[in-house]
Amino acid sequence: MYRYNPVDHAIVRARVEQFRDQVARWQTGELTPEEFRPLRLQNGLYVQRHAPMLRIAVPYGLLSSTQLRKLAFIARTYDKGYGHFSTRHNLQLNWPKIEDCPDILAHLADVEMHAIQTSGNCIRNVTTDQFAGVAPDEIIDPRPLAEIIRQWSTFHPEFAFLPRKFKIAISGTADDRALTWFHDIGLHLNAGMDGQPHFRVIVGGGLGRTPIRGQIVRESLEWQHILTYCEAILRVYNRYGRRDNPFKARIKILVQALGIEEFARQVEEEWLHLKNGPSTLTQAEFDRVSTFFTAPAYSPQADSDELLDHQTLADKAFARWIARCTHPHKIAGYAAVTLSLKKHGQAPGDITADQMDAVADLADRYSFGELRISHEQNIVLADVPKADLYELWQVAKAAGLATPNIGLLTDMICCPGGDFCDLANAKSIPIANAIQARYDDLDHLFDVGDLELNISGCMNSCGHHHVAHIGILGVDKNDAEFYQVTLGGRQGNNAQLGKVIGPSFSAQEMPDVIEKLIGVYIEHRHADETFLDTLDRIGAEPFKDKVYEGKVRRGKPAPTEKEAA
Repeated sequence: MYRYNPVDHAIVRARVEQFRDQVARWQTGELTPEEFRPLRLQNGLYVQRHAPMLRIAVPYGLLSSTQLRKLAFIARTYDKGYGHFSTRHNLQLNWPKIEDCPDILAHLADVEMHAIQTSGNCIRNVTTDQFAGVAPDEIIDPRPLAEIIRQWSTFHPEFAFLPRKFKIAISGTADDRALTWFHDIGLHLNAGMDGQPHFRVIVGGGLGRTPIRGQIVRESLEWQHILTYCEAILRVYNRYGRRDNPFKARIKILVQALGIEEFARQVEEEWLHLKNGPSTLTQAEFDRVSTFFTAPAYSPQADSDELLDHQTLADKAFARWIARCTHPHKIAGYAAVTLSLKKHGQAPGDITADQMDAVADLADRYSFGELRISHEQNIVLADVPKADLYELWQVAKAAGLATPNIGLLTDMICCPGGDFCDLANAKSIPIANAIQARYDDLDHLFDVGDLELNISGCMNSCGHHHVAHIGILGVDKNDAEFYQVTLGGRQGNNAQLGKVIGPSFSAQEMPDVIEKLIGVYIEHRHADETFLDTLDRIGAEPFKDKVYEGKVRRGKPAPTEKEAA
């Protein structure tokens, strides 16, 4: 993983002391709350419903065991002993005191971490595939280029005050696992005709109030030009993006207003001023950054498959965990392991300080001291010898990190919702817990099979409900919390948005609604069909008929999110 050089250390520590001074001046009244607000946001500090929230960057999801132990220390010392991993490879602390945040940032700097650009109208944390570097279907490892983009975008003076926040995702695999189609810029790495890395460049994607799938602005771009081309996109956006209305300020609105052809023309025109300029990547710079992402010291793993087969036959619980929580690795004898942060009764994505320490120990013992944070709010140990899986499983189980539900209904993405966020219309965590309680039978979960269920507490879609097979959105209806349901969303190469099925439901109804939707699927599915297979084949009407059985439904198309609220 990338290590700071002396310049990195100096910049981050200077930023900490700068913020320490700003907090002191805010405490004495020298800075008004209005003056202090943009300063704290530049350091990832929000004021939420009950307390401040500090968002800590985990660039492209990669952490060392040392860094995770520091996060555990911070959670114990300055918070309530836990944190929340978001869908964008960040850790959020929900209860820090503002006056303690300079000390927290100083502790982060000790282990080469920070909270810079985790908020504000700037380029946010770059995200990628949690299996980068080890996935068998990987074409090109995206991590060096993700790091290069991170360095380029951090403190970029031209893009510190964009019309709105800006998010970039990069994928280097045959099957997109980075949700690139729903980012402001999505990048697909592939091998060009010349044998060199090329990018497919996607723009104008996003979820939130106006969910839109991105469009291809350039099918093939040589890797050396990725920074200058992204800069051209950002310049067009910075010049013409709307600043009069925050709900229409994202680049997706500009792309829709201009049309992709006109937007592309303007980008290409701007690029003429930047192409082959100082930001053009050189092989030497790429090689320099790539040295931080060399493969660990893998060792030969003889007869591990035979041992694993014996262990799974002897222990059904272990076999379940292997089936759901381990993933193929490009090196024979190794596997990637997902540690579930979706234990039933636990808020999805939450992790205690004790669990952080336990994961750090597991990473040191079994995975070369590194771990990753997944888009689905879980933790990945990417390099585990298969011979060690049974032992790892036992230790992880004792720490509450081995629920065998990865990819199943209860492996849901869930934002903090109305329990914490003052933007939320409704609570998310109680709905997640209620669904978890309804589906606590592992046999039934395994029978239902792969199914993505995501929950957002408001239209900002931090829970990515739009792209779930079943999406749940909290809405405000006559000052009461209600929940709208979408069906058919999906990630991957064929990513698409789910569609609202009709009027919203009360919180008390939601477990029954999910059970009815699953019931329709089980009743109608053919052998080996997934939920999406069945939905695509029979359409949404049987699902709607079941959940609205006994209710009055108007004979008109499904309402928009605003109408259904």
